[in-house]
Amino acid sequence: MFTHPEVMGVEALAAKIRKIPHWPQNGILFHDITPILQSPRHFRLLVDLLVYRYMGQEIDVVAGLDARGFIIGAALAYQLNVGFVPIRKKGKLPFTTVSESYALEYGEATIEIHTDAVKKGARVLLVDDLVATGGTMLAGIKLIQRLGATVLEAAAILEFTDLPGGENIRKEGVSLFTLYQNDGSIHSDA
Repeated sequence: MFTHPEVMGVEALAAKIRKIPHWPQNGILFHDITPILQSPRHFRLLVDLLVYRYMGQEIDVVAGLDARGFIIGAALAYQLNVGFVPIRKKGKLPFTTVSESYALEYGEATIEIHTDAVKKGARVLLVDDLVATGGTMLAGIKLIQRLGATVLEAAAILEFTDLPGGENIRKEGVSLFTLYQNDGSIHSDA
């Protein structure tokens, strides 16, 4: 049976994701994308799949969320011939910033963006490695919108379907694209 190359590519990427049980705390199944990044073939495949989706779209800038979103987003921005904007953890950016706090399972976190990072009316692609609860992605969306830009789409490698993140992002009216979806539970065979 013939399988479309894009589907085969997504399956190859999914197979490279390393699963680490009970990290960073008991009950969590951590999905580590570093094996994808370590493999020239798989890293290129990841970037190429995203470039294929976004080439020809009117994207002004790619924004990457701290920290793995930087890696994917910068490579994607380069290939799309657009600028890259980092959205960092609080206290890491040297210029004037705006911040957004969001809830974590075990507390709160804050991310920031430079006030001049995107122009009013800019069309932004927001990138991270995965979507679980959606807190970081939603905070990034709010920051970009506060600067007067539009989030064209949020993109990630993986969406956990057993957590509300993807649904919460879509409820905010932002399209979410992920290459791969699975149940992220510790008991999942995925």
